[in-house]
Amino acid sequence: MSERPRSGQPPTTAPGPVGRPLLSLALAAMLDEVHAHSGAVYLLAPDQPVLEMAVMAGMPRAFAAPWERVGLSAPIPVAQAVRERRLIWVGGEEEMARRYPRIAVVLPYPFALAALPLATGATVYGAVFVTWPDAHPPVLSDWEREHLTAACGRLAVRLERAAAERRPVLPEPDLLAAPPAGGVAGTLGSAEAARMAARLPYGLASLDLHGRVSFANAAAAALLGLPAAELLGTRLWASVPWLNDPMYEDRYRAALLSQHVTSFVALRPPGEWLSFRMYPSTTGLSLRISRARAVAELGRAAPHPGGTSSPAGLVTISRVLGLAGALTEAVGVQDVVRLVADEIVPAVGSRALMILGSQSGRLHVLGHRGYPDPRAVEEFHGTPLGAPTPSTRVLSTGAPAFFESRQQLERLYPVRQAVRDGFAAWAYLPLIASGRPVGTCVLSYARPHPFPADERAVLTSLGGLIAQALERARLYDTKHRLAHGLQQALLPRSLPRLPGFETAARYLPATQGMDIGGDFYDLVPTRPLAAAVIGDVQGHNVTAAGLMGQLRTAVRAYTTVGQEPQEVMASTNRLLMELGVELFASCLYLRLDPAEGCAVMSRAGHPPPLLRRPDGRVRVLDLAGGPLLGIDPAATYPTTRVGLAPGSVLVLYTDGLVESPGTDIEEALAGLGQQLGEAGDVPLGRLADLLVEHSAAARERIDDVAVLLLRARGDG
Repeated sequence: MSERPRSGQPPTTAPGPVGRPLLSLALAAMLDEVHAHSGAVYLLAPDQPVLEMAVMAGMPRAFAAPWERVGLSAPIPVAQAVRERRLIWVGGEEEMARRYPRIAVVLPYPFALAALPLATGATVYGAVFVTWPDAHPPVLSDWEREHLTAACGRLAVRLERAAAERRPVLPEPDLLAAPPAGGVAGTLGSAEAARMAARLPYGLASLDLHGRVSFANAAAAALLGLPAAELLGTRLWASVPWLNDPMYEDRYRAALLSQHVTSFVALRPPGEWLSFRMYPSTTGLSLRISRARAVAELGRAAPHPGGTSSPAGLVTISRVLGLAGALTEAVGVQDVVRLVADEIVPAVGSRALMILGSQSGRLHVLGHRGYPDPRAVEEFHGTPLGAPTPSTRVLSTGAPAFFESRQQLERLYPVRQAVRDGFAAWAYLPLIASGRPVGTCVLSYARPHPFPADERAVLTSLGGLIAQALERARLYDTKHRLAHGLQQALLPRSLPRLPGFETAARYLPATQGMDIGGDFYDLVPTRPLAAAVIGDVQGHNVTAAGLMGQLRTAVRAYTTVGQEPQEVMASTNRLLMELGVELFASCLYLRLDPAEGCAVMSRAGHPPPLLRRPDGRVRVLDLAGGPLLGIDPAATYPTTRVGLAPGSVLVLYTDGLVESPGTDIEEALAGLGQQLGEAGDVPLGRLADLLVEHSAAARERIDDVAVLLLRARGDG
């Protein structure tokens, strides 16, 4: 983007700012020409790629507060208009939700919008947007396009002239339509009219575009519970405590933006329901207040697209943010399904949920909740992506589909390939992440359900959040399967038979995180003396798992060539140092001699094994040893000889078995010994299961767990 033009010769005295309300008058004229409702002018910041709102007309500036300053790369219409140097048109709330979900979440109301750059030649000075109520046709007419383009061109020329003369264009006061003087009384035009309004049996009030009360009759004051004098000049939801709810202010915003009559009901403590009906205009709105006919009125939907559903069913912006936070906690695909079912389905009032993904040209059910008949789910699974169904069309087009009744669905899809699921209304939401469709979310409702524009916008935005969580979850599941497949491939598929010993082993991956560990174990059936080893490589990643496989192979090789236990450990230590991976490993190596009824052990920083004698007594073996493998190339690893009477059980394990958050390791080790002593003479596989199930770490594993058991038979 080129710099703004400069004059060839600087003036001797700096001229002052532009002396007339340049932006306000130009914007007002533009709105008047195309009969738009509101708009704003942005100016490009001098030293950064940022658009700054200079003036707004027709609406309180607070409505556009999130976009006071807009980066040129932001995914919103004014920034896109500058980037692409063209008019951007958004024909309604559904298109807004699809193309600009960030705006739809904050302003989920029916309105149309046009954004245009303010530019001359190669220089951009800013941008403009204007809005219309949703009564505007979904297509911008050629006449409107020409007038908007010409008006923005004229304003750009004036900005260019001001820049050439070095006259700064300063932000100006927002150009709001004048509030109704005297409220309803002023509108009626006479003192008699004011007296007539005061005698009305229902409450009548007038609000300006900022939501301030400019008139309230006696009935309105009585129903609201405040004197009229205290209401005048205040914002209604600020002066009346029980109306201080974002939902009620949301209805006011919806009425102004959509220019539709909007209604809601509210509870005045302790138990009186009041009905509020808003009649908007370009200068503010009139408010009628009356007692609700029945509490059931709370659940009625407003009779227009911009109306409200019941407060309990409306998903507000704060709720969306809460749901977004919940979805960030999802790890795998089933976590996403569970969170959507637990958090979103109740909030939007649906009864069932299905999340579909695509694979090999067909739909696949990734998860579901709430379908009483499993056959309904089975009919979705395997549907070709080219089939004429709502779920495939939403996936292929990226546009949501809402069906308020079964009749509406079957009218659009007469040969329906979807299911007879027993429900009466559906929302099909595209799940789009990183610019590509990753699936479809189907929300099913027990009864016919109208989908007002604001609810459609929120649901569509929720679809985007679900898609992001689903994409992360599928990547996690894929990585998890690959990583643990690698680790399982590096561990022995089965334990070989050792003369004079029974053996059993268990391995459990961590329940937290998405990486894998370096725990390993092995039995080497060399003759005449077999060997056993267990170890743990530092770290939880593929590097640790790969190194684990190398160490296991090295121990086997050194054992096969006949090295003594201390030599096996020293050789493995040197190998680890030579690999230069800067990872450490703990290890416990045993040379087993069934004829002598003993084992010779060498330890490298590994937790001590437990020995259960034939009489049931258990002790922790105090073994000599050396440092962790990979620390000192000259380290030595002395050995300890331990007798193994027939019936004795050795328990070798990694630290994941006894370490868990908030647990003292000594206490955990004592508990493991007690469990071993009380288990009795059970099969070795059953004993391994008992030790793992009742360990301190079994409830919440932050580390992998490996257990290797050996029972001396005495027949070696």
